[in-house]
Amino acid sequence: MSGQPKLQRLNPLHLLGTAAVAAAVALFIQAWLSSRGRPSLVLPYSMAVTLVALAILLIVLGLRLRTHVAKGIGAVNPFHAVRLLATARAGQIVGATFAGFGGGLLLSLLGRSVPAPVPTWLPMLVTGLAAIALLVCAIITEHLCRVPPGGEDDGEADPGLATLET
Repeated sequence: MSGQPKLQRLNPLHLLGTAAVAAAVALFIQAWLSSRGRPSLVLPYSMAVTLVALAILLIVLGLRLRTHVAKGIGAVNPFHAVRLLATARAGQIVGATFAGFGGGLLLSLLGRSVPAPVPTWLPMLVTGLAAIALLVCAIITEHLCRVPPGGEDDGEADPGLATLET
């Protein structure tokens, strides 16, 4: 072993737990609004656009890092790689949170006796799908931050994330 610390992937159960808590919060908010006679919470479309923009940015930066490492183009700054990894992990948490929240809002509408109009549930669905896209792109970007083991390991496969040094 080279003495490098192994960084573990973000646990999928933590992401599921985050989504479940966010769904519960959304259900609570909708129940509270309904008990007060107020309209349902409707998410703006700009939230979905922002989540998709973050997903695209993560993928572009991850692919750029991967091509630099694979082709050996210039020196890769390890601090940039670690920042990208941290951003990808934050993207996973944000994606799980908004996916759960959007799902909870949609779930609250399913229990109503009168179906909600399309302008009420469509932004919730779009935001949930955009959050899932962010979650998937963040997981892919985390995978792109992986570096194959160095030559000093002599065939040992290192499943953990290695530091990027060239």
